[in-house]
Amino acid sequence: MSNCSSRALTLLSSVFGACGLLLVGIAVSTDYWLYMEEGIVLQQNQTTEIKMALHAGLWRVCFFAGREKGRCVASEYFLEPEINLVTENTENILKTVRTATPFPMVSLFLVFTAFVISNIGHIRPQRTILAFVSGIFFILSGLSLVVGLVLYISSINDEVMNRPSGSEQYFHYRYGWSFAFAASSFLLKEGAGVMSVYLFTKRYAEEEMYRPHPAFYRPRLSDCSDYSGQFLHPEVWHRGRSPSDISSDVSIQMTQNYPPAIKYPEHMHISTSPC
Repeated sequence: MSNCSSRALTLLSSVFGACGLLLVGIAVSTDYWLYMEEGIVLQQNQTTEIKMALHAGLWRVCFFAGREKGRCVASEYFLEPEINLVTENTENILKTVRTATPFPMVSLFLVFTAFVISNIGHIRPQRTILAFVSGIFFILSGLSLVVGLVLYISSINDEVMNRPSGSEQYFHYRYGWSFAFAASSFLLKEGAGVMSVYLFTKRYAEEEMYRPHPAFYRPRLSDCSDYSGQFLHPEVWHRGRSPSDISSDVSIQMTQNYPPAIKYPEHMHISTSPC
Protein backbone atom coordinates (compact mmCIF):
# COMPACT_ATOMS: atom_id res chain seq x y z
CA MET A 1 0.00 0.00 0.00
CA SER A 2 2.98 2.32 0.51
CA ASN A 3 3.42 2.52 -3.28
CA CYS A 4 -0.20 3.60 -3.92
CA SER A 5 -0.64 7.16 -5.10
CA SER A 6 -3.14 9.54 -3.56
CA ARG A 7 -5.31 9.30 -6.66
CA ALA A 8 -5.47 5.50 -6.45
CA LEU A 9 -6.31 5.61 -2.74
CA THR A 10 -9.02 8.17 -3.40
CA LEU A 11 -10.58 6.00 -6.10
CA LEU A 12 -10.37 2.76 -4.10
CA SER A 13 -11.77 4.26 -0.91
CA SER A 14 -14.69 5.75 -2.86
CA VAL A 15 -15.46 2.45 -4.61
CA PHE A 16 -15.18 0.39 -1.42
CA GLY A 17 -17.33 2.88 0.52
CA ALA A 18 -20.03 2.99 -2.18
CA CYS A 19 -20.15 -0.81 -2.44
CA GLY A 20 -20.28 -1.20 1.34
CA LEU A 21 -23.13 1.31 1.58
CA LEU A 22 -25.04 -0.41 -1.23
CA LEU A 23 -24.64 -3.92 0.18
CA VAL A 24 -25.65 -3.05 3.74
CA GLY A 25 -28.62 -1.09 2.42
CA ILE A 26 -29.80 -4.11 0.41
CA ALA A 27 -29.20 -6.45 3.36
CA VAL A 28 -31.20 -4.32 5.79
CA SER A 29 -34.15 -3.88 3.42
CA THR A 30 -34.53 -7.50 2.24
CA ASP A 31 -36.00 -10.60 3.91
CA TYR A 32 -33.44 -13.30 3.13
CA TRP A 33 -31.23 -13.39 6.19
CA LEU A 34 -32.36 -16.81 7.37
CA TYR A 35 -34.08 -19.88 5.85
CA MET A 36 -35.76 -22.43 8.14
CA GLU A 37 -37.57 -25.66 7.39
CA GLU A 38 -39.45 -27.94 9.77
CA GLY A 39 -41.15 -31.25 9.17
CA ILE A 40 -41.28 -34.88 10.09
CA VAL A 41 -39.28 -37.88 8.94
CA LEU A 42 -41.45 -40.70 7.58
CA GLN A 43 -40.24 -44.00 8.96
CA GLN A 44 -41.64 -46.10 6.13
CA ASN A 45 -39.40 -44.80 3.37
CA GLN A 46 -37.14 -42.43 5.35
CA THR A 47 -38.34 -39.37 3.47
CA THR A 48 -39.01 -35.92 4.87
CA GLU A 49 -42.34 -34.19 4.83
CA ILE A 50 -42.00 -30.40 5.10
CA LYS A 51 -44.60 -28.89 7.37
CA MET A 52 -43.33 -25.31 7.39
CA ALA A 53 -40.66 -23.34 5.54
CA LEU A 54 -39.91 -19.65 5.77
CA HIS A 55 -37.34 -17.00 5.04
CA ALA A 56 -36.90 -14.15 7.49
CA GLY A 57 -35.27 -10.74 7.48
CA LEU A 58 -34.99 -7.96 10.00
CA TRP A 59 -38.52 -6.72 9.37
CA ARG A 60 -40.61 -9.51 7.84
CA VAL A 61 -41.16 -13.25 7.83
CA CYS A 62 -42.39 -14.91 4.63
CA PHE A 63 -43.67 -18.50 4.40
CA PHE A 64 -43.08 -20.48 1.22
CA ALA A 65 -44.30 -23.90 2.37
CA GLY A 66 -46.94 -25.22 4.74
CA ARG A 67 -50.31 -23.90 5.72
CA GLU A 68 -49.20 -20.25 5.55
CA LYS A 69 -47.51 -20.56 2.15
CA GLY A 70 -47.30 -17.26 0.29
CA ARG A 71 -47.95 -15.10 3.33
CA CYS A 72 -45.59 -12.43 4.65
CA VAL A 73 -46.08 -10.75 8.00
CA ALA A 74 -44.14 -8.13 9.91
CA SER A 75 -41.78 -9.46 12.53
CA GLU A 76 -43.69 -8.01 15.46
CA TYR A 77 -46.90 -9.74 14.27
CA PHE A 78 -45.63 -13.14 13.19
CA LEU A 79 -46.99 -14.78 16.37
CA GLU A 80 -50.62 -14.21 15.40
CA PRO A 81 -52.87 -17.12 16.52
CA GLU A 82 -53.84 -18.06 12.97
CA ILE A 83 -50.23 -18.61 11.93
CA ASN A 84 -49.19 -22.17 12.77
CA LEU A 85 -45.50 -22.31 13.61
CA VAL A 86 -44.51 -25.90 14.19
CA THR A 87 -42.38 -25.71 17.33
CA GLU A 88 -41.72 -23.27 20.12
CA ASN A 89 -38.01 -23.20 19.27
CA THR A 90 -38.73 -21.70 15.86
CA GLU A 91 -40.74 -18.97 17.52
CA ASN A 92 -37.89 -18.32 19.95
CA ILE A 93 -35.40 -18.02 17.10
CA LEU A 94 -37.53 -15.39 15.40
CA LYS A 95 -37.83 -13.53 18.69
CA THR A 96 -34.20 -13.55 19.70
CA VAL A 97 -32.83 -12.39 16.35
CA ARG A 98 -34.58 -9.07 16.92
CA THR A 99 -31.85 -8.14 19.41
CA ALA A 100 -29.42 -7.82 16.49
CA THR A 101 -31.62 -5.45 14.47
CA PRO A 102 -30.38 -2.09 15.90
CA PHE A 103 -26.75 -2.74 15.00
CA PRO A 104 -27.19 -3.00 11.21
CA MET A 105 -29.31 0.14 11.34
CA VAL A 106 -26.59 2.05 13.21
CA SER A 107 -24.04 0.67 10.76
CA LEU A 108 -26.12 1.92 7.81
CA PHE A 109 -26.31 5.41 9.30
CA LEU A 110 -22.57 5.52 10.03
CA VAL A 111 -21.52 4.31 6.59
CA PHE A 112 -23.81 6.86 4.92
CA THR A 113 -22.23 9.63 7.02
CA ALA A 114 -18.75 8.34 6.22
CA PHE A 115 -19.53 8.21 2.49
CA VAL A 116 -20.75 11.82 2.45
CA ILE A 117 -17.73 13.11 4.42
CA SER A 118 -15.37 11.09 2.21
CA ASN A 119 -16.77 12.60 -1.00
CA ILE A 120 -16.55 16.12 0.43
CA GLY A 121 -12.91 15.40 1.30
CA HIS A 122 -12.25 14.18 -2.25
CA ILE A 123 -13.83 17.31 -3.73
CA ARG A 124 -11.81 19.55 -1.37
CA PRO A 125 -8.54 17.66 -0.80
CA GLN A 126 -7.00 20.63 1.01
CA ARG A 127 -9.21 19.71 3.97
CA THR A 128 -7.00 16.80 4.93
CA ILE A 129 -8.81 16.05 8.20
CA LEU A 130 -11.97 14.96 6.33
CA ALA A 131 -10.22 11.82 5.06
CA PHE A 132 -9.34 10.86 8.63
CA VAL A 133 -12.87 11.51 9.93
CA SER A 134 -14.46 9.47 7.13
CA GLY A 135 -12.06 6.61 7.81
CA ILE A 136 -13.04 6.54 11.48
CA PHE A 137 -16.74 6.48 10.55
CA PHE A 138 -16.16 3.64 8.08
CA ILE A 139 -14.37 1.59 10.73
CA LEU A 140 -17.04 2.26 13.36
CA SER A 141 -19.73 1.27 10.87
CA GLY A 142 -18.00 -2.04 10.21
CA LEU A 143 -17.59 -2.74 13.93
CA SER A 144 -21.26 -2.02 14.59
CA LEU A 145 -22.28 -4.38 11.80
CA VAL A 146 -20.04 -7.21 12.95
CA VAL A 147 -21.46 -6.93 16.48
CA GLY A 148 -24.95 -7.34 15.02
CA LEU A 149 -23.86 -10.35 12.95
CA VAL A 150 -22.30 -12.04 15.97
CA LEU A 151 -25.46 -11.50 18.03
CA TYR A 152 -27.58 -12.82 15.17
CA ILE A 153 -25.53 -16.01 14.83
CA SER A 154 -25.25 -16.64 18.57
CA SER A 155 -29.00 -16.21 19.09
CA ILE A 156 -29.76 -18.82 16.44
CA ASN A 157 -27.12 -21.24 17.70
CA ASP A 158 -28.40 -21.03 21.28
CA GLU A 159 -31.95 -21.90 20.25
CA VAL A 160 -30.85 -24.68 17.90
CA MET A 161 -28.82 -26.32 20.67
CA ASN A 162 -31.87 -26.23 22.99
CA ARG A 163 -34.13 -28.00 20.53
CA PRO A 164 -35.42 -31.38 21.71
CA SER A 165 -33.74 -34.23 19.91
CA GLY A 166 -35.93 -36.75 18.15
CA SER A 167 -35.57 -39.07 15.24
CA GLU A 168 -38.95 -38.06 13.84
CA GLN A 169 -38.39 -34.31 13.93
CA TYR A 170 -36.76 -32.59 11.00
CA PHE A 171 -35.26 -29.12 11.27
CA HIS A 172 -32.90 -27.37 8.92
CA TYR A 173 -31.71 -23.77 8.69
CA ARG A 174 -29.22 -21.82 6.62
CA TYR A 175 -28.22 -18.23 6.13
CA GLY A 176 -29.46 -16.40 3.07
CA TRP A 177 -27.92 -14.00 0.59
CA SER A 178 -28.96 -10.94 2.61
CA PHE A 179 -26.74 -12.19 5.43
CA ALA A 180 -23.92 -12.73 2.93
CA PHE A 181 -24.35 -9.16 1.65
CA ALA A 182 -24.07 -7.84 5.20
CA ALA A 183 -20.90 -9.86 5.86
CA SER A 184 -19.37 -8.66 2.57
CA SER A 185 -20.29 -5.09 3.47
CA PHE A 186 -18.28 -5.42 6.69
CA LEU A 187 -15.12 -6.28 4.75
CA LEU A 188 -15.65 -3.46 2.25
CA LYS A 189 -16.26 -0.83 4.94
CA GLU A 190 -13.20 -1.84 6.92
CA GLY A 191 -11.14 -1.68 3.73
CA ALA A 192 -12.52 1.77 2.92
CA GLY A 193 -11.75 2.94 6.46
CA VAL A 194 -8.15 1.74 6.37
CA MET A 195 -7.54 3.33 2.96
CA SER A 196 -9.11 6.63 4.07
CA VAL A 197 -6.88 6.82 7.13
CA TYR A 198 -3.82 5.97 5.02
CA LEU A 199 -4.86 8.63 2.50
CA PHE A 200 -4.95 11.15 5.35
CA THR A 201 -1.40 10.27 6.44
CA LYS A 202 -0.18 10.48 2.85
CA ARG A 203 -1.73 13.90 2.24
CA TYR A 204 -0.45 15.18 5.55
CA ALA A 205 3.08 13.99 4.74
CA GLU A 206 2.92 15.73 1.36
CA GLU A 207 1.80 18.96 3.00
CA GLU A 208 4.68 18.80 5.47
CA MET A 209 7.13 18.11 2.66
CA TYR A 210 6.21 21.23 0.70
CA ARG A 211 5.65 23.51 3.69
CA PRO A 212 8.62 25.91 4.27
CA HIS A 213 10.47 25.68 7.56
CA PRO A 214 9.21 28.12 10.21
CA ALA A 215 12.75 29.52 10.65
CA PHE A 216 12.46 31.17 7.25
CA TYR A 217 9.62 33.39 8.40
CA ARG A 218 9.59 36.43 10.60
CA PRO A 219 6.76 36.96 13.07
CA ARG A 220 3.84 38.97 11.87
CA LEU A 221 4.16 42.69 12.31
CA SER A 222 0.49 43.51 12.19
CA ASP A 223 -2.90 41.90 11.88
CA CYS A 224 -3.96 43.80 8.78
CA SER A 225 -2.85 41.05 6.44
CA ASP A 226 -2.24 37.33 6.65
CA TYR A 227 1.13 37.78 4.94
CA SER A 228 2.41 40.99 6.52
CA GLY A 229 5.95 40.67 7.83
CA GLN A 230 6.36 37.08 6.66
CA PHE A 231 9.39 37.70 4.44
CA LEU A 232 12.44 35.55 4.09
CA HIS A 233 15.52 36.62 6.01
CA PRO A 234 18.05 38.16 3.60
CA GLU A 235 20.93 36.35 5.31
CA VAL A 236 19.64 33.00 4.11
CA TRP A 237 19.62 34.04 0.46
CA HIS A 238 22.52 32.47 -1.41
CA ARG A 239 23.10 34.08 -4.77
CA GLY A 240 26.01 35.46 -6.82
CA ARG A 241 26.76 39.09 -7.41
CA SER A 242 24.75 40.51 -10.23
CA PRO A 243 26.18 42.94 -12.86
CA SER A 244 24.18 45.76 -11.30
CA ASP A 245 25.91 45.17 -7.93
CA ILE A 246 29.36 45.22 -9.57
CA SER A 247 28.61 48.43 -11.49
CA SER A 248 27.38 50.06 -8.28
CA ASP A 249 30.65 49.23 -6.50
CA VAL A 250 32.71 50.65 -9.40
CA SER A 251 30.74 53.90 -9.40
CA ILE A 252 31.24 54.28 -5.66
CA GLN A 253 35.02 53.82 -5.99
CA MET A 254 35.24 56.34 -8.83
CA THR A 255 33.32 58.86 -6.77
CA GLN A 256 35.71 58.45 -3.86
CA ASN A 257 38.82 59.05 -6.11
CA TYR A 258 37.61 62.43 -7.43
CA PRO A 259 39.10 65.57 -5.74
CA PRO A 260 36.75 67.57 -3.66
CA ALA A 261 34.63 70.01 -5.51
CA ILE A 262 36.20 73.48 -6.04
CA LYS A 263 34.52 76.05 -3.95
CA TYR A 264 34.21 79.32 -5.81
CA PRO A 265 34.32 82.53 -3.78
CA GLU A 266 31.13 84.14 -3.14
CA HIS A 267 30.36 86.93 -5.63
CA MET A 268 30.75 90.30 -4.18
CA HIS A 269 27.68 92.40 -4.19
CA ILE A 270 28.13 95.17 -6.80
CA SER A 271 26.11 98.16 -6.11
CA THR A 272 24.60 100.00 -9.01
CA SER A 273 23.93 103.10 -7.03
CA PRO A 274 25.59 106.26 -8.43
CA CYS A 275 26.82 107.05 -4.93
